[in-house]
Amino acid sequence: MIDWDNDLGQRTLARIGSEEVIWLTTISPSGFPQPRPVWFVWDGNTFLIYSMPTAKKIMHITKNPHVALHFNTNADGEDIQVILGDAYIDASAPPTKQNIAYSEKYGAGILALGMTEETYSATFSVALRVVPSRLRGLEPLPEW
Repeated sequence: MIDWDNDLGQRTLARIGSEEVIWLTTISPSGFPQPRPVWFVWDGNTFLIYSMPTAKKIMHITKNPHVALHFNTNADGEDIQVILGDAYIDASAPPTKQNIAYSEKYGAGILALGMTEETYSATFSVALRVVPSRLRGLEPLPEW
């Protein structure tokens, strides 16, 4: 269970609320970590990530659900948060075009890709749900 009330938890929640991209790391069948940047929404308990059905991360997660999520660091390489958890395909999640939080967060980005909400939703049609279980990180160093 993650303690969201301590300093690390609060800094992580602030990043979750402000960041557009999070790095999702899955494990390939050969055992190698495979990080990639993804768009996400947070519902207060889980991360929802949409994917193309042919993406390697789908195969990785079906074989090994353990994943890590992390944000880019600050300019000094500090302020690190790594979220560990398990991922699964969530067939009950709405498509992106019906997910209000996702559309509000990424609508402009979808248009910038040259896609409509409909074409994006059809392309990124698999919903992945990540249930966080552990949090680790590093605080920024104090300024001297």
